[in-house]
Amino acid sequence: MECKNCELRQRQYYCANCLRNHLRDFRLQTHHFSSDRNEHIARASRAFKSIESGRLLRAEIARADHSLDQLADSLAQVRRDCENKRDRLCTLRETLAQRKRTLHAARLLPPQSQTLTKESQELSVLSQTIARARSGLVQELVEVFHIVEVGGRPAVGGRAGARGEWTVGGLVLPVPGDVRRYPPDHINAVITQTIHFLGLLTFYLGIKLPFEVSWSCRRFGVGMPWIGAGRGTESWAKWTAKHPLHLTSNPSSTPSSPSSSPSPTLPVSLADSEAPEQVPAHGQNQSFTTGLAMLLYNVCYLAHSQGVEIPLSQAGDALSNLWAVCCSGELGRRSHSTTPLLLPPTPPSFTLDFAQVLQATAASPARAARIRPGRPAQEAGFSNMKSERIVEEEDGWDVVELGGEEGFG
Repeated sequence: MECKNCELRQRQYYCANCLRNHLRDFRLQTHHFSSDRNEHIARASRAFKSIESGRLLRAEIARADHSLDQLADSLAQVRRDCENKRDRLCTLRETLAQRKRTLHAARLLPPQSQTLTKESQELSVLSQTIARARSGLVQELVEVFHIVEVGGRPAVGGRAGARGEWTVGGLVLPVPGDVRRYPPDHINAVITQTIHFLGLLTFYLGIKLPFEVSWSCRRFGVGMPWIGAGRGTESWAKWTAKHPLHLTSNPSSTPSSPSSSPSPTLPVSLADSEAPEQVPAHGQNQSFTTGLAMLLYNVCYLAHSQGVEIPLSQAGDALSNLWAVCCSGELGRRSHSTTPLLLPPTPPSFTLDFAQVLQATAASPARAARIRPGRPAQEAGFSNMKSERIVEEEDGWDVVELGGEEGFG
């Protein structure tokens, strides 16, 4: 409907009579369609009744097929379980048969105690064979290096005997108190010979020493020897700095260490070892003294490992102690590389302290002290028991003496 003034289209308006007519028409159409629907439903129901039995039969058949598939799957699973259990049963039977054979073989073996006794006897025989082989090698080593005692006399007629001097390769190795009596070349040669002998001896015996020797050219036996502490937990293990085992004619020239530079001032006594920076400038010979003490400590530990106990008073005679090691009845029986095994150096049974060896090595005998010109004898230190350092020049190199102390003289 369109307004004649504004021409706006509006909804159509109906009167009450028109609405009643329209509602009546809708009811008539709805009733007609409902009757058609009911008729179609009745026809479909009558048609389904004729095929209902067939539909039920097909449903039963489908349900039976589904059940049959489930049963087939279950049967396959049971068969797989049976196969696995059959395989496990075969494995258990084989294991049981193997155990029966092992048990039968074990019953045929001799008693375990007899077997252990036999193995222990074989190990003992092998250890004795190794000990004899080591003893033979050591005897040949002594002959090669020609370690002998020269001079001396036995005790005759109540007179006390005199000890001779021990030599290696024809060179005398003095005790620490007599080192200043020999030229540096002699000391260097004889200590190098001793180092080589000690290295071969420990190699044959399978012994690890507390202090390790290294060489300035980083090759065995080439260059100048240096010595320092190896790995350990004892008191000697703190001496890790390398010390020379050689002397130089010029005290101002100090060669460098192969692994670490030695301290410019090293201790000459037990008191000085706590404050090495306070020692005078001639530290090369003092460092040599410390290195010599390390070498002597190695010899004492080697003797202990072979059943020879060296007291502190005899620790300075290195070649004599090595000779005692080579003549020991326990030579070669204990080692760090073969049974019976030794404990790592140094065991609690080795009671010798490196500080004591260092103090005794650095101390000079009282008879070696000399009176400088212009000083009275009372000032020389013989009557004064207080420790006094006397520095002298002899043969072009320094000699450090501690008056009033006892050493390896």
